[in-house]
Amino acid sequence: MRSALYLEGGAVGADSKELQIRCREGFRRLLEKSGFEGRMPRLHACGSHGAAFDDFKIGHAEKSAGDYVAMWIDSEDPLADLEATWKHLKGRDNWTKPAGATDDQVLFMTTCMESLIVADRDALNKHYGDKLQDSALPSPIDLESRARHEIQDALFRATRNCTNAYAKGKRFFEVPAKLTADTLEQYLPSYVRSRRILNEKL
Repeated sequence: MRSALYLEGGAVGADSKELQIRCREGFRRLLEKSGFEGRMPRLHACGSHGAAFDDFKIGHAEKSAGDYVAMWIDSEDPLADLEATWKHLKGRDNWTKPAGATDDQVLFMTTCMESLIVADRDALNKHYGDKLQDSALPSPIDLESRARHEIQDALFRATRNCTNAYAKGKRFFEVPAKLTADTLEQYLPSYVRSRRILNEKL
């Protein structure tokens, strides 16, 4: 059986190869901490939201019976139904579900990758140090009900005085590798779902 996971992240451009490596490494380490060491899917850092979908469609079309091919992307907006992934993508992005695709082939970072980071305060404090402004961060309770820009802007503000201040790009993917799976499960229903599905499929 072959398994592949198409990740939103690792932008295109002059630094694209390095960013893709950092993206894959950050998520590889998070998945290992989540219990998938030794049964890791092949990770593809695709860049943008739309690029991840385009790459997923190719992987889905080429997969053999028994293979598991999925994408792990931002939901961009809060979800009305965590399990109705293709309905959400149709309504928000006007994406048409590929023939034969199922809801468990879409894993969401609801509403954005920064939700994972903001949920784990211990990892944040260890990574950013004593200049992290915790008071600028939203509560991890009901974090997935918040707009992605609210979460992203809060992370910018909370780390603005840190020497390694949050930024999209090279620094960003250092943080997912330091997250704790059990903490994410405590606060993020989308992560609970992703971990459950990957346990079933890998």
